[in-house]
Amino acid sequence: MSGKRYIFPSPLVEGTIQSRPNRFVMMVKVDGKVQACHCPSTGRIGSLIFEDIPCLLSRGGSDARKTAYTVEAISLDQPSARKKRWIGINQGKANAYVEFFLREGLMPGIFGPVKSLKREVKLGDSRIDFLINGRDYLEVKTPLKDIPCEGHPKYKKGTTKFNGLERLVKHFCDISGSIERGSKAVILMCYMFEAVPFCVPGEPEPAIVDAARNAALKGMGHWQSNLRIDETGIELLRYFELRLF
Repeated sequence: MSGKRYIFPSPLVEGTIQSRPNRFVMMVKVDGKVQACHCPSTGRIGSLIFEDIPCLLSRGGSDARKTAYTVEAISLDQPSARKKRWIGINQGKANAYVEFFLREGLMPGIFGPVKSLKREVKLGDSRIDFLINGRDYLEVKTPLKDIPCEGHPKYKKGTTKFNGLERLVKHFCDISGSIERGSKAVILMCYMFEAVPFCVPGEPEPAIVDAARNAALKGMGHWQSNLRIDETGIELLRYFELRLF
């Protein structure tokens, strides 16, 4: 898609992940030195063994931080590849990217023109990422478990696939049960790479299908956005509506 890019305050730095000793830290070789870097996603990232995995790093903005860098993206290309394809992994920044594209009018198909936007609003017993135009709601999900890494030399076989369908359905049913007539709520599956359309894995139970359909009748929608990250910023590749059930 054509349009404005989200530009980072300073260009990202390339490194190579040597290991991931725990959920919060990746050991990265950068500028010839291996050092501890902050891992912004504490869950599973694909099915990879993190050895000799290229990455992009942002520099820390505070002297109080324990690590000088944060790992913003990884690549499934070889470290020697000159032009790499990057996969963003900083789930905590996804909302900032989505907000930017909404405010720039680059995703009008979801809510139409965005005239107002508020972050972190209360809806029933839940907190929702965005209130759009004073009436519509948007929740952003950034899945990292199913990064397509089969066939990669560091692919870790035997790991489980996406198993959070019941939790996801319950979440959007709770949201749809709280929205008012004339409003709608959307769950946006946000990928920071060119991902295939999200689909429901396996054969869901009839109760899950019924719950999802009832939520859709109450104004619940499902969309996906694919972003592209490089050393200088983020751009929106495409976004589209999902037909899950």
